[in-house]
Amino acid sequence: MSTQLIEISAPDGTAEAVVARPSTGEGPFPGVILYMDAFGIRPRIEEMAQRIADWGYVVLAPNVFYREGSVAELAPSLDMTSAEGREEAGKAAFPRVGRLTAEKALPDIDAWIAALRGLEGVAAGPVGVTGYCMGARLAVRTANAHPEVAACGGFHGGGLATDDADSPHLGLPGTRARFVFGHADHDRSMGPEAVERLGDALAAAGLEASNVIYPGASHGYSMADTSAYNEEATERHFRELRDLFEATLTA
Repeated sequence: MSTQLIEISAPDGTAEAVVARPSTGEGPFPGVILYMDAFGIRPRIEEMAQRIADWGYVVLAPNVFYREGSVAELAPSLDMTSAEGREEAGKAAFPRVGRLTAEKALPDIDAWIAALRGLEGVAAGPVGVTGYCMGARLAVRTANAHPEVAACGGFHGGGLATDDADSPHLGLPGTRARFVFGHADHDRSMGPEAVERLGDALAAAGLEASNVIYPGASHGYSMADTSAYNEEATERHFRELRDLFEATLTA
């Protein structure tokens, strides 16, 4: 991998971010933000960022938990390939999700967009976002807040359509992005009723979207360093995300 770690000036301090660039080709390239899951920036996130970059994009993956510590400090030290290890790592990781409120996340999102735009070799024009687990909420919030976001992917996301006043689905009216959602099966954080509510909101906003449940794929299915990994669902998500970006960012 040819990723690099950079620093970004964020609303409440300095945030690190991984940057991945295409292994071949000449820029400028469209920009993409990748929002991590609750377990943070680590080799798996770098791998995913580089894979997307090699489709022909410059990818920025920010440490959205920068208020809690650096990438190195927050990286899981346990083997998460067992259910027990993943659960144990979650004792530190999952509470951070609740502490990253919308009030904190929205100013951060402005900083992530500005940082992406400022990277060398990023083309002017539309950008894409993709997010995983809690990162899917951030991806939707980014699309809602920034009309230059033309493509938004959300995979095994949680809490995308809730009864809360700041639920991400409520910001969809006026959004311009095209969406692809690949929900986890039997996901307590995004059950069938929530998926239906999200679909209704997308339709009401007149947005082009795919909003489906991946059968047999549990929450966290794309994370190959955890016990939730599902190769079939992961490869499906990569195919659908690539098609989305090609249709919206390079057309």
